[in-house]
Amino acid sequence: MNKTVLITGASGGIGKALADRFAKDGYNLVLVARSGDKLAELAKDYQERYRVHATVFTEDVALPGVAEKIYAELKEKGIAVDYLVNNAGFGLHGAFLETPLEQETNMIDVNIKALTVTTKLFLPDMVKRGQGGVMNVASVVAFFPGPLMSVYYATKAYVLSFTEALGNELSGTGVTVTALCPGLTATGFVDRSGMGASKLFQRGGIMEVGQVADEAYQGFIGGKTFIMPGARNRFITFLPRLLPRKLVARVVSTQNRTEH
Repeated sequence: MNKTVLITGASGGIGKALADRFAKDGYNLVLVARSGDKLAELAKDYQERYRVHATVFTEDVALPGVAEKIYAELKEKGIAVDYLVNNAGFGLHGAFLETPLEQETNMIDVNIKALTVTTKLFLPDMVKRGQGGVMNVASVVAFFPGPLMSVYYATKAYVLSFTEALGNELSGTGVTVTALCPGLTATGFVDRSGMGASKLFQRGGIMEVGQVADEAYQGFIGGKTFIMPGARNRFITFLPRLLPRKLVARVVSTQNRTEH
């Protein structure tokens, strides 16, 4: 029987690119996102092109009870999730004193709470079977304080820390836990976060989503605990070890300022 992967935030960006790769290799899919029409098109395409089964959940993972509902429905259908990709997430650009509280609490619900709850639900079954894997999408920003994107950077620091701790706890169980830490990637993130005019994005160095997904997929299936696509990103995240933290915060603040 084909193995099954559940991917949140699967309608676009890294989530969709990963779904493409899993489907191509014959995995059945459980696709979760708010965009029902996009998910339906993807499911139809995967089923016709790769002869895999695709289950769709048009849901906002930030809402209470959604993860539990998905878990219960899959149990009822007899669908066992072998791999979980917690990809859903978004950012918000702006000074903390000026950004809307509602958007920030929603970001925490998506980036942290939903990821944690979904992992809590599906992980025990993997451990019982003695095989499987969880990939949590963090970011290179997890290594930095993030002036002008303070809450977003902090959520990704949580994801990285949580994932590394789980990886240690699950050593020897047959289940792998992977942190994916991409840098700037050509997805819809820029538009939603409002970072398009920042110096960071204006200066380039953006990776193609396909390249990020290729490295992520290969590393995840290979059981890696940490994946950071791009040599430039690996160099950047080494800098905080060498510089005073106050200086690191000033540098990030400068990069996150908008160009006028």
